[in-house]
Amino acid sequence: RVADPLMLLLVLALSCSSFTAATSSPSVPHVKPSYSFGRTFLGLDKCNACIGTSICKKFFKEEIRFDTWLSSHLKLPPSYLLSYSGNYTDDAKSWRLVDITRLTSKYQHDRADKRICTSLLKTKTCSLERALRRTQRFQKWLRTKRLTPDLVQGLSSPMLRCPSQRLLDRIVRRYAEVPDAGSIYMDHLTDRDKLRLLYTLAVNSHPILLQIFPDVEGWPFPRYLGSCGRLVVSASTQPLRDFYSAAPEVAADLALQLLAVLRSMGTNDLNYFFYFTHVDAGTFGVFSNGHLFIRDASTLGIIDKEEGSQLIDGQQEHKDIFSCLTVDCQSAFVSCDSIREKHSLVMVCQELLPKLLKGKFLQPVQEKIDSFLQHCASGLTDDQGVNEAIAKLAEILKPLRSCDSRFAYRYPDCKYSDKY
Repeated sequence: RVADPLMLLLVLALSCSSFTAATSSPSVPHVKPSYSFGRTFLGLDKCNACIGTSICKKFFKEEIRFDTWLSSHLKLPPSYLLSYSGNYTDDAKSWRLVDITRLTSKYQHDRADKRICTSLLKTKTCSLERALRRTQRFQKWLRTKRLTPDLVQGLSSPMLRCPSQRLLDRIVRRYAEVPDAGSIYMDHLTDRDKLRLLYTLAVNSHPILLQIFPDVEGWPFPRYLGSCGRLVVSASTQPLRDFYSAAPEVAADLALQLLAVLRSMGTNDLNYFFYFTHVDAGTFGVFSNGHLFIRDASTLGIIDKEEGSQLIDGQQEHKDIFSCLTVDCQSAFVSCDSIREKHSLVMVCQELLPKLLKGKFLQPVQEKIDSFLQHCASGLTDDQGVNEAIAKLAEILKPLRSCDSRFAYRYPDCKYSDKY
């Protein structure tokens, strides 16, 4: 009899739960959150006055993710930033770090867009593509079969201040935003492709340099992975500024790599002479294996030692809207004849090496390093003196670096080679 009330309660409970289950709505399957970029964030709303669309599918398939996406909020980063850290995958299992960058800040882009509309169509807003298509320069691009020096004259990019036909042919042949045709003629470029190439060269030649001098051929640039709108994706590097407080052996290794990169840019098998118009703490970067690369190629100029420049200085004064998308239209061009081979070495000795090597070593080694750096930095009128100072600096630094797993790019090779 004591058990009877308990049995009654159990039956009532089971009946209530059955009724609740029958009347409740069916369970909703879990929906994977979808990320909405917006065409504005990527810059797709400005195409074809943009860089390209070769990697857009990766963004929309979430095979490229910003670091903030790994947080619980899953929000896109602010659009006003110049660069972002991201993750890239080909198989959705293994991820690698990438840099996602804008060629200029969003403010500069917006300012340039407004300049196009006001100067070409006399309106505050307009179709950028329609406005740029009407220009005399682009009409020339449409009619030509080959990219020639007169078509790029007046563009602000240092890479195009002293152009040779050989360099321009290389740009067309290796332009990665179109299917590879391996041809120096622009027959495989649509009108849209030509506008994107011209726009990229006018704004910032960094992605073009990464395409035409790829890392797989030994050039000291990060790998170009593609573009979407006005965002460029490349292999990730940590800026040199992050190593100013590094251990002495790390600083010595990076300084030697920096000098080696500058030598290779001055003397290489293709007979191109690369020089910097400006360097700062973000110009160079370091991969996770310790290898130093040129992180920002936007200030690199190129002189063809084989063909020479095919523009005379007077021709370079021809300017139009493409000449001033990112710089003041009144900016003066640097004469090709004024560039010296020690140009980049002197700038690096003035701006980067003192910050990287300052106070790192015991005396009298540190005193000698500082002395050679000062000699190099003040060597604008003494080519031989700069080369001698750099040679002696390298001689001091070589025994100061170590051979261990922190330097994966040369370890364990350094154990068995006198080179290190």
